[in-house]
Amino acid sequence: MPPTTENAQVSHRATYREVLAEPRFRLLFSTRAVAITADALRITTFSVLVYSSTGSALLSAVAFGIGFVPQLFGSLLLGSLADRLPPRALITGGYALTCATALLLALVRMPVAASLGVVALVSLVTPVFHGASSRLVAQSLEGDAYVLGRSLNNIAGAGAQLFGLALGGAAVAALGPRRALAVSAVLYLGCALAIRIRLPRSQPGESGGTPGSAGGDGGAVRASLRGAGLLLRGRTVRRLMLAQWLPVALVAGAEGLIVAYAGERRFGPGWYAVLMGCLPVGMLVGDLLVGRFLRPPTRERLVVPLVALAGLPLIGFAAEPGVGVSSCLLLLSGLGYAYGLGLQRPFLDALPQDGRGQAFGLVGSGSMTLQGVGPVCLGVVAAVIGTGGAIALAGGAAVVTAGWILTWHRPASPAPAPNRVASSE
Repeated sequence: MPPTTENAQVSHRATYREVLAEPRFRLLFSTRAVAITADALRITTFSVLVYSSTGSALLSAVAFGIGFVPQLFGSLLLGSLADRLPPRALITGGYALTCATALLLALVRMPVAASLGVVALVSLVTPVFHGASSRLVAQSLEGDAYVLGRSLNNIAGAGAQLFGLALGGAAVAALGPRRALAVSAVLYLGCALAIRIRLPRSQPGESGGTPGSAGGDGGAVRASLRGAGLLLRGRTVRRLMLAQWLPVALVAGAEGLIVAYAGERRFGPGWYAVLMGCLPVGMLVGDLLVGRFLRPPTRERLVVPLVALAGLPLIGFAAEPGVGVSSCLLLLSGLGYAYGLGLQRPFLDALPQDGRGQAFGLVGSGSMTLQGVGPVCLGVVAAVIGTGGAIALAGGAAVVTAGWILTWHRPASPAPAPNRVASSE
């Protein structure tokens, strides 16, 4: 390909309309948005159900986060299945399994330990069908369209999560927690049916093996561990994964202290909810602006400044500001989340063609795990230095992470990756 043509492709800015015109992406995008709504509804309702049964705030918190940490183990042990099995069957099965889980929790009065175990067990396989879905998105969209597809997923995911939380509160108030869980099961069932009926069967050659699997030989666990090892041993992939994990985990840890911060500062009733809403609003606006108006090379050059933007406003919490200033700081921090768009193309280019599904599952499950661990670690710090200081510390750590990314992130117009050329048809 002539360099001028290659550079034109790299700097071409796609549009959201182009992305949504792709039928397979449109189906995956819409069902995922519905599923995220169902996730938020199920998680919050299950937490309410556990609290109403036990009266324990600790068990309620465990119920809220029990589905996060096991995802990392599932990705490490089963992640290769995202590349080895037909994606339509995997995604349909994943939604059907979460539907069955929600129904089981709604209809069967189990001991709390048993219900927590069921949720944890199901979360082990979540990275498998999420990885298969992400692999299909990468196959359906090329170049900047792929990055905008990820942007759309981020925007819809944040909006669906907020809507799911609101729907959960309304459903519990109107129907009770068990019937509200049944509502989430209906949403999952709709997603499963839509994928099964409307997603075309994968063509020969679209499902490959896992990197290092020798054509898929060996068991799923062995292949998954081998594939994860190969991915994490590659310095470029490992750095890009950490760059996607660390800033988000640090900001999520700070977000987990907002309720306590509002309580310590004696803000009025309900203000904590306003503060918690500022971060996702900033995320929505940032993704929309960066995805819609900036060209791909510009997005990649702005990775480090945007990571710094995610952290710098949080340092202001060391001064323990009031409601108005705190809201502005959190909104600005949310804008910085758009840094992830500048990492999507380099990350995709660094992946082996036959290991994308596992890589997508691993990066997603790792992010979810760290977002669950971050608030716990910062909560321990807050007990020593106060919530304002702990939030500021998280912001400072995000700025340090930006400096680390600066030492190796060198945006450039890429040549096609050798492994992608070798495996192209």
